[in-house]
Amino acid sequence: MTTLIKEINDKLADSFEEIVSWRRYMHQHPELSFKEEKTALYIREKLVSFGLEVETNIGGGHGLIGILRGAQPGKTIALRADFDALPIEDEKDVPYKSQNPGVMHACGHDGHTAALLGTAKVLNEFRDQLKGNVVFIFQPAEETPPGGAKFMVEAGVLDGVDYVFGAHLDSQTAVGKVTTGSGYQMAAVDKFTIKIQGKGGHGARPHESIDSIVIGSEIVGALQKVVSRRVDPLKSAVVTIGVFQAGSAFNVIADKAVLEGTVRTFNADVRKQVEEQIRSIVAGITAAFGAAAEIDYLNGYPALYNHPRETETVRQWFMEEFSSENVMEMEPSMGAEDFSYFLLEKPGTYFRVGSQNEDAATHFPHHHPKFDIDERALLNIGRSFVKIVSNYLL
Repeated sequence: MTTLIKEINDKLADSFEEIVSWRRYMHQHPELSFKEEKTALYIREKLVSFGLEVETNIGGGHGLIGILRGAQPGKTIALRADFDALPIEDEKDVPYKSQNPGVMHACGHDGHTAALLGTAKVLNEFRDQLKGNVVFIFQPAEETPPGGAKFMVEAGVLDGVDYVFGAHLDSQTAVGKVTTGSGYQMAAVDKFTIKIQGKGGHGARPHESIDSIVIGSEIVGALQKVVSRRVDPLKSAVVTIGVFQAGSAFNVIADKAVLEGTVRTFNADVRKQVEEQIRSIVAGITAAFGAAAEIDYLNGYPALYNHPRETETVRQWFMEEFSSENVMEMEPSMGAEDFSYFLLEKPGTYFRVGSQNEDAATHFPHHHPKFDIDERALLNIGRSFVKIVSNYLL
């Protein structure tokens, strides 16, 4: 099998320039979440040209899959890439800079998609040796809740799948290295909006008003104590207020205020507890001041849980592929990722592939307007997927 894997990887390496060209085309033509119509068509054209079965418009959106059926029966492995971009102006000075003003692939999704396309093309050339099937999942709208994964899962994209795997480029890790980790690795993400209705008035006569800014300030302060005084200190949680809007003049007491924030948790019980505490605090403080409040609370992506058995198995395979010193332990993050929906349905794991080199241009964090990658990382995603598929299906 080692010889065959080498042959597949050699084919992958031969396709490097083509894979890079796909990534750069998508980088030049990014589309926002739920609007990826042209990108989906581009992916479909490639999959059809490879000779794969293709299903489109999965989940009522732009999701699509390519299906590779091996010559012999066996397991079915799903591999996933996302392909939406972000509302960010591309500030790089490169030939493949975004041509869509205010829209940019600032998180590497173009790279994920190009790498998975390359994997699909090469593995299809070895279908006669495969004992089983591969489902290549191309998912839209990872960046914007409710996301694309949820709808694809509900549409049955994982029906008949035995294991599911996903990769993400990592600009904080050197190219050539990969990171894996068991258990909870990314947080559940919730969003809330609090609308406070007080009573406006003259800044010189506060006793005749119900000051929404004072009430909002009390709420902000109280919410900081949810994690420090209500949540078990051995269980992680974050409550952040990102928006506080109120007032229109220096001498007017504002009658309305709007707060927006996010909650990040790993544990489902803690997630529920924090929501209950937020609702209780808001109700109590506004009632004490004689004001009213309305809360819009959105439960976003669930926490991402890497199945220990599959994660440890993949870790060992990656040590064979990249050497033990290049396989690192993943550090859990309070960021969110809707690949979690796939892992709620099927066993598998989500790993990161280093994309940073000595050039400072590759050091910018994800979601930065100058984000870029060492494109050799695209081959490493492909090699990772090939290693996984080969160990299950060859």
